[in-house]
Amino acid sequence: MVNMHRVVDHIVGQLAANGVTHIFGVDGANIEDLYDAAYFREDITAVLAKHEFSAATMADGFSRSGGRIGVVAATSGGGCLNAVPGLAESLASRVPVLALIGQAPTTLDGRGAFQDTSGDNGSLDAHALFSAVSLYCRRVLKPTDILTALPEALAAAHTGGPAVLLLPKDIQQAELGAPGAGNGRTGAAGSTMARHCDLNALEQALRRADGPITVIAGEQVARDDARAELERLRSILRARVATVPDAKDVAGTPGFGSSSALGVAGVMGHPGVAVAAAQSALCLLVGTRMTVTARAGLDEALASVPTHSIGAQVPYPPCTHTHSDDLRVSLTLLAGALSGPGRRAQVRVPDPAPPTELRPPVHDGPGIRYRDAMRVLDDVLPDGTDIVVDAGNVGASAIHHLPARRDGRFMVALGMGGMGYSFGAGIGMTFYRAAPAGMVPTRRTAVIAGDGSFFMHGMEIHTALQYRLPITFVLFDNHAHAMCVTREQLFYEDRYSYNRFGPSRLGAGLAAMFPGLPAYDVAEIRHLPQALGMALDADGPSVLSIECSADEIPPFAAFLTTTTSPPSISEENPSHVTARA
Repeated sequence: MVNMHRVVDHIVGQLAANGVTHIFGVDGANIEDLYDAAYFREDITAVLAKHEFSAATMADGFSRSGGRIGVVAATSGGGCLNAVPGLAESLASRVPVLALIGQAPTTLDGRGAFQDTSGDNGSLDAHALFSAVSLYCRRVLKPTDILTALPEALAAAHTGGPAVLLLPKDIQQAELGAPGAGNGRTGAAGSTMARHCDLNALEQALRRADGPITVIAGEQVARDDARAELERLRSILRARVATVPDAKDVAGTPGFGSSSALGVAGVMGHPGVAVAAAQSALCLLVGTRMTVTARAGLDEALASVPTHSIGAQVPYPPCTHTHSDDLRVSLTLLAGALSGPGRRAQVRVPDPAPPTELRPPVHDGPGIRYRDAMRVLDDVLPDGTDIVVDAGNVGASAIHHLPARRDGRFMVALGMGGMGYSFGAGIGMTFYRAAPAGMVPTRRTAVIAGDGSFFMHGMEIHTALQYRLPITFVLFDNHAHAMCVTREQLFYEDRYSYNRFGPSRLGAGLAAMFPGLPAYDVAEIRHLPQALGMALDADGPSVLSIECSADEIPPFAAFLTTTTSPPSISEENPSHVTARA
């Protein structure tokens, strides 16, 4: 038993005092003292991942699921470098994450130590590196510095994005003083009062709108748990509602404006969104910055229609913005102001929004079609299922075709779009669902990913098995980086392919690798409902591998505009097409 009160003991104590329940990471010599400190606390669970990228996405997924902050720990050298792309996704998507990065002892700074990242004497400069992927980065050089550095980092992360503390091993081990010193809440979780600008201008604009209103809702609605408040405002305005791709669950699900739902905006979305926006008297953006991926096809409409926004971040397209750090409060106040005597005159219930879909060319080759598989998932996945979608053709198909479940999250990473994000994020989400009760969760998470993503970070399935998490991994096996194959076909005349793999049987392979893991391979659509049902009924994690085709073009607008008239090479990179989406 550790008798002294070390810096690491202070860190885990303060995290627990601020409501942190989980630390995700990979152990190592220069972070092991943090794991040791966590061992002595019943209110902190230290989760061991297989890779630091996945540990970072676990923290990201934990935070997006409703946890106010996710925490990732990594050791020095290659360990912490592996976490960089995960933190970059959290930065781009404004997800609150705290990264605790171990470093070599300060006594070895600039002296050729293994994994020296002090920046001294030509060594790699971790402060410069991590400052580029965080809102706050500080190297702790004295034990007492942690008393200010930790609350500053937590406060920075809670504004929306990663904060990084660089912790040399000797500083972690140093005695800080009496255990009571500095204990208690740092106040970081609520260190600044939520800011709400005057809502009067937005209220007046909504009241004066002479015609239909279109609402486009974003991820902050989920982060602030403001779904009910959004729906009340939508119903008062008699507005139609769409969502950005990474916020499918905030509106349009049963009970939340489904009769007026337009679907998803953007490059993987539904054409009716742009039509409705162009015909509106006013567009209201709620909790979204409207990145290029989310607003593809909407720029003309947003430029021609009066556009207002409310949220913590100013959107990219020009608009009249109202700041809100807490949409639950702001939308409640706005709905109240527009109710009763303030209610808009001459409003009517809009007609049900007709469903619209992108139309990829018919593909009749081998394998199960994406759309058919999504129909089965839609039929079988129960209410309350959380869905995490990975990048690529499969991700585009799920975003376009698969509705969110009632009372479930629908999560996708579009800030950096890293392949393999879903494996760690699904695990982090599932741990969050367990956190309030402190037990293994009973509701199931469905991770939907391609084989390319699996080959990058799919070994986190073993982590799910280790912790007996109820996650079903639905792997679409098309033996390729299929979105890159599509690009080769459309933009380079199908002259070659660097992006096809040899065949695999992921279900059988994983069942052999991990005894006790229910895993199935499906090659025909008629077998999919039964196999999916068995996978969902499993006690703990399960795997379902679906044979599909890399040659099927997904519902991705930038690809579909080229299928009738091949573009020139100069046109092959539209601004909203990512190189490895």
